[in-house]
Amino acid sequence: MTAKEPQSSLTHRTVGGMVWAAWGNGAVALLKVVVLVVLTRLLSPADFGIVSAALVVINFSLNFSQLGLGPALVQRPALEPRHISTAFVASTTFGVLMAAAIWSVAPAIAQFFRMEHLEPVVRWLALVFPIAGLATASESLLQRELRFRLIANRDVLAYGLGYGAIGVGLALMGYGIWSLVVAQLAQVVLRTAILLWASPPLFRARPSWGSFLDLIHYGVGQSVARVGVILANQTDNLVVGRWLGAVALGQYSRAYQLMALPTSLIGDVLDKVLFPTMARVQDDARRLGSAYLQGTAFLALITLPAGIVAALLAPDLVPVLFGQRWVGLIPPFQVLALGMMFRTCYRMSDSLSRATGKVYRRAWRQWLFAGLVFLGAWVGHFQGLTGVALGVLLAFFINYLSMAQLSLSVTRISWSRFVRAQLPAVWLGVLVGAATLATTSAVRYLGLSHLIGLVAGTLAALGSALLAAWLMPRLALGEHGMQVRSTLRSYLLARMHPLGARGSR
Repeated sequence: MTAKEPQSSLTHRTVGGMVWAAWGNGAVALLKVVVLVVLTRLLSPADFGIVSAALVVINFSLNFSQLGLGPALVQRPALEPRHISTAFVASTTFGVLMAAAIWSVAPAIAQFFRMEHLEPVVRWLALVFPIAGLATASESLLQRELRFRLIANRDVLAYGLGYGAIGVGLALMGYGIWSLVVAQLAQVVLRTAILLWASPPLFRARPSWGSFLDLIHYGVGQSVARVGVILANQTDNLVVGRWLGAVALGQYSRAYQLMALPTSLIGDVLDKVLFPTMARVQDDARRLGSAYLQGTAFLALITLPAGIVAALLAPDLVPVLFGQRWVGLIPPFQVLALGMMFRTCYRMSDSLSRATGKVYRRAWRQWLFAGLVFLGAWVGHFQGLTGVALGVLLAFFINYLSMAQLSLSVTRISWSRFVRAQLPAVWLGVLVGAATLATTSAVRYLGLSHLIGLVAGTLAALGSALLAAWLMPRLALGEHGMQVRSTLRSYLLARMHPLGARGSR
């Protein structure tokens, strides 16, 4: 927070940013579900498996093409024009170099995965690096300025037109796997074009080696940690693709993506807004601690009951969305769904550690997480996809505790307060889970359709959660959940009042 910016103004801008980020993530998540369902019915598991294997390489390498320069622009307390121009030139240059490197090693990548059609897919997707590099500085400046409305609308437009419309259109025309490749590239091109239009990297100062050094210390720590995050998100795919094959990888990647949609919807909203906001108050341990505890409790209230409900509804959810040929992903999805809370809540610790510059302490924890994911997936693959999912679930839990320890040490919050803040989520999860289980069991006993079971179970979950929040809010929501509700109410009232405080742009 700047010296001239009052706390109430920053709070309203933060809440406003979350509203816009929620709109963006919610709309994209809805579009992803629709596009995923349509493409799953048009394309084969092998098509998804090959593209998933290519994205393992692309997503991992993308981190090296940016060197953490974008987050360094957001976190840096005193930002000068020379830092901006330096970040633009460096990120674009490294993007071109990374694309050339991936293009040259594509045959070896295809040989490693034992997928003969993988080489051209990897080469074309390598174009992502220079295209994304052009927009690194622009996106970081928008985040630093808390311009979340523009960022949210960009995400919706880029995915809806760039990926959804083009991907589905090409799939309908029979282009198969290339519909996924072109859709991925089109989305990145549109994102970059919007960012450059909204925040062009004006060269008010020449790039310099000194400016690069100013950014790279934080950037290297961010990159090292980011590599750990990417490895953690992709090594299970690597294990499945290498040892269980393309069809199994197609099923597992769909199960993981289905689990990750709601966690990304919620976790990304908070992360997008809280990282730049926490960076503004990075020297105020009291405010950081309050935000961390409240955010973690809120995430647990949403994701723990949601994970339980998703696991219970999986036998109806998968056939309705994907069809009977995808029923093999039900068991791994059920296991992964139980880890929604662990996968989401650690994001609060992630934001806090980056905002306070603890990137190296964060880095070794993320590498530990990656190692645990690989070990769990490799040990579990002997029992098939369900075994892989169980190993990954255990890694989620350990990482959740490890990152919590880092945040508690920074904010000087005790473990007892941390645990108490999440107890309401446990009670709400038990209540909602019991209502969902009773409803779906009755529907299946009567022999009704999967669609009826899905609708009835969903309504039972929502109804029981709303009823608990209304009749016993202190037990179901807890102190922090009630504070979040009060803050949202205050923000909405201020927005409706003609003289109310303005939210984020």
